[in-house]
Amino acid sequence: MRPRRALLVPLSAALAALLALPLTAQAAAPQAPRSIDLDVLSSRPGSVTGGDALLRVAVADPADVRVRLNGEDVTPLFAPDGPGAVSGVVEGVRDGRNTVTATAPGHRAARLTLTGHPAQGPVFSGPHQQPFVCETGTFRLPVVGGTLGEPLDADCSAETRVDYFYRNTAGVYTAWPAGATAYPADLGRTTTSTGRTVPFIVRMETGTANRGIYQSTILHDPLAESDPDPRTRPAGWNGRAVYTLGGGCIGGWYRQGNTTGGVTDAFMLGRGYAVMSSSLNVFGANCHDLTAAETAMTVKERFTEAYGPVDHTIGFGCSGGSYQAYQIVDNYPGILDGILPACSFPDVGFAMTNRVTDTRLLTEYFAGDTELAWTEEQKRAVTGFASYAVATGTQGDAARIDPQGNCGVLPEELRYDPETNPRGARCDLYDHAINVYGPDPRTGFARRPLDNVGVQYGLGALAAGTIDKQQFLELNERIGGYDHDARIVDARTTADPIATRTAYRTGRLTNGGGGLADVPIIEYRAYVDDAPRGDTHLRYYSLSMRKRLAKANGTAANMVSLMEDNRYGGQSTASPLVRHSLTMMDRWLTNLDADTSAAPRIDKIVAARPADLREGCNTRDAEPRFVAEALDRDPDSTCERLYPSNSFPREVAGEDIATDVIKCRTEPPRRDSYASEYGVTWTDAEWRRLRAVFGRGVCDYSRTGVGQQGLAGTWLTF
Repeated sequence: MRPRRALLVPLSAALAALLALPLTAQAAAPQAPRSIDLDVLSSRPGSVTGGDALLRVAVADPADVRVRLNGEDVTPLFAPDGPGAVSGVVEGVRDGRNTVTATAPGHRAARLTLTGHPAQGPVFSGPHQQPFVCETGTFRLPVVGGTLGEPLDADCSAETRVDYFYRNTAGVYTAWPAGATAYPADLGRTTTSTGRTVPFIVRMETGTANRGIYQSTILHDPLAESDPDPRTRPAGWNGRAVYTLGGGCIGGWYRQGNTTGGVTDAFMLGRGYAVMSSSLNVFGANCHDLTAAETAMTVKERFTEAYGPVDHTIGFGCSGGSYQAYQIVDNYPGILDGILPACSFPDVGFAMTNRVTDTRLLTEYFAGDTELAWTEEQKRAVTGFASYAVATGTQGDAARIDPQGNCGVLPEELRYDPETNPRGARCDLYDHAINVYGPDPRTGFARRPLDNVGVQYGLGALAAGTIDKQQFLELNERIGGYDHDARIVDARTTADPIATRTAYRTGRLTNGGGGLADVPIIEYRAYVDDAPRGDTHLRYYSLSMRKRLAKANGTAANMVSLMEDNRYGGQSTASPLVRHSLTMMDRWLTNLDADTSAAPRIDKIVAARPADLREGCNTRDAEPRFVAEALDRDPDSTCERLYPSNSFPREVAGEDIATDVIKCRTEPPRRDSYASEYGVTWTDAEWRRLRAVFGRGVCDYSRTGVGQQGLAGTWLTF
């Protein structure tokens, strides 16, 4: 055997000789395989519904690419989609995990994991609510008439249908003639935001997804264009979409709903926007932002598979629609790219609910058997509203926490009754969200993040000298709280600590630091604080949302507010200011999309804001004049004088305008603080009485609330 060392000599020599050869004589290094880009366009990879997905493959030579779903060749479903790319709607995505691969000669294989979910859901909202009332039979189709008919299954499914209608020269929608081979003589035309003039013919698709009834509309000429395809846009579509979000809350449970947020707006369609919505994006049918987000995601997925990717989607909604806009964006970013909330509230469960439940307690006390003389102005001062009519006119909104208050279309025999049907369905805000809050082990009802322990009602009115000590003491002695059936009881309401933490961590109380930090917001308000009979859509909520954004992100520069009187209603495109806000949002998002710099997102948002978009208000004149100024609480500003921001019961009690404290931290009342807090001198007897009233302490709003914390993240699953 040769010594091992002897082998090294000739090998070393050979290596040296090889290295000495000219470079041209050495073998060329092999080229690294090129990459393939494989993407799902219709949804997030983990949120595919209905068994199909729109996929796109970008590769040097698309003719050589092979695509497989779970090992099965689906390449024939793909077609050219611009230079160096193919796309196609791939069917056969099963519930659960799926693997998509794309291969091509000389390329590294691309792999994508899709998670499938049923067309009827759920995806991330947790187990379906039961019972659930189907309403396909009462859902009336706009313009064309008729209904979807009886449901096909227990999940309220219906066959998808397509209808056409047109806008005539008189500005009236009319059903498209069946079997038409020529244009109607009175067919109108419209010029879109991209400058293209097209026949005003609308294609309307209606179907079911996530147990809701969805609709989408888009300009499409059936006589001149082929059927819609995700690779070829209809000539009249400007590439943008508006997602309409409907209002309400009370009665919004255990039902499918029989209307959408509206998909026939002539201004939107006439400018070339696609419009979409669902019955579960109407809070009067579904008062739960989590299901609303899931539904909007699913409807947008269906639309993208039919028409292709959307340049950007704008959320548009008033009142209950504003809750959805804010919370969908903050907790499930990417579904909506910019929002136009109107007559807005930051959220339904806290900013709104705390006010209306406080209001009901106050109006019940004032209407009770007190022997103290309360003037109308004193009552108003305790509430903080523009007039006491706001309190009497809106206290009924507290029915949203009442499990028997308004069950809508739910059959009587299915409803909760503490005596006759204690296991029945509870029609309230908290039990509707039991997937989030969980059940209270003592009662089986949903845990409840509702609290008024330590709230010193009327504190500011006392300090201002508007009410006296006896009124303050008796009010807080008798104000009471709510039991789990929303009956007013003597004891103050105590929030469940698990529900409180959950509300903060999951975004049920809108944080503002999730997706809302990264999107443009144009907030519109038709002022109603001075409505003679009272109105619930109060201006201070705009300031609440702005403060939350600033607290979460250090700035609210991505929010612009616009305001005028109520001559056009809550959010109508009859208002030039509303039309302006939609046009400006489109331009803002278009500018933002064009910014490919590495600048921080908020800087890009600020830079992209159109110069024509200025914060301010319209005057109340017959021919309004726009006043460009910050919509804050500056008492000397024109807009504040025209539209006072007023207050609310807990701000009078010392809470911040952000309205983000579920349960306050308490401390014993301090007698030596009377000069700065109470503004009165207490006798020993009065002080003992006050200490007895607030045996668990008074709210210290200088500290964060009990359990108050940031979001656990976005795209949470329950």
